[in-house]
Amino acid sequence: MMEESRQPEVIHFQRRQRTEGNFSLEFIFEDVRENLAGKINFKVVYAKYFSNGIFKRLANMLDSVKHQSDINHVTGDIHYINLLFDKNKTILTVLDCGFMYLGNAIGRSIYKLFWLTLPEKKSKYITAISTATKSEIVKFTGCDPSKVFVIPVAVSNLYQPRFKEFNAQCPVLLQIGTSSNKNIARLVEGISGIDCKLVIIGRVDPVLKKHLEYHRINYINKVNLSMDELYGEYVNCDIVTFISTFEGFGMPIIEGNCVERVVITGNTTSMPEVGGNAAHYVDPFSVDEIRKGMQRLITDGKYRESLIENGRKNKLRFSNEKIANMYYDLYLKLWNENLGKA
Repeated sequence: MMEESRQPEVIHFQRRQRTEGNFSLEFIFEDVRENLAGKINFKVVYAKYFSNGIFKRLANMLDSVKHQSDINHVTGDIHYINLLFDKNKTILTVLDCGFMYLGNAIGRSIYKLFWLTLPEKKSKYITAISTATKSEIVKFTGCDPSKVFVIPVAVSNLYQPRFKEFNAQCPVLLQIGTSSNKNIARLVEGISGIDCKLVIIGRVDPVLKKHLEYHRINYINKVNLSMDELYGEYVNCDIVTFISTFEGFGMPIIEGNCVERVVITGNTTSMPEVGGNAAHYVDPFSVDEIRKGMQRLITDGKYRESLIENGRKNKLRFSNEKIANMYYDLYLKLWNENLGKA
């Protein structure tokens, strides 16, 4: 029989770390562990292999099953590793369902089966980082909505307010990410002819480079930035651009709020939920709306200040302590349920 007095051990199962790319998943749960230190015994298990190909994914699944403990939390991206886990001890985090909109029908069917349908059935609870993501999980799996808990992403304490006089003559635009959903091609068309400087964080491929050059965009491309360096880019910018066609959450919106920079973003999926009244929204598929939105932010100082003021309030919804405690409550819920069965 389990001892009720001891702290539960929670295993965070995480993807194999790459030397470059998107580390948002790692930062999310590192922050949770720091905030719950002393309350929960954490252990991190990284996937043995990168999630590429059938055999490496199968090896990840077989290796992960050996590390199960009181609570097994698959933190995202490698959903399939829970297929051999004890369902009653398993939590799955789904960051987004973007893979359901990419590739061909066969590929989407495979992803749906091994990243949603089967992992959902092998999870006692699921966490989604936004209501929009929860809705998609329920739509694609048909699971009971009460099984899915919305726990947003916390913003790092690194992102503190830093005053900067807005440069209305040639504003610096900060674009985080270059994947297809980030919609940079339309952003480029929208700012074509506007006197500005675009800073792009993430790899610029030859097609996008040619597009930037064709529209004569004054841009800088930066990759593999540290957290401190990325914060510095927020400090140095005038406008955060995040006009994605699809997002599971939208961390740059909140980071822009925290640094007190004006944000322009898309009016689809999770972005309005995250930004509230602290961002300017445009149809990400409309170049004309993007252009008009950018022009308004550049010329309307009172409007900019109202968005920044709203951002000071909006960021409070995503504090480290608040988000960590939401995970803590879910861990205790599952732990106590399993104690009752012992």
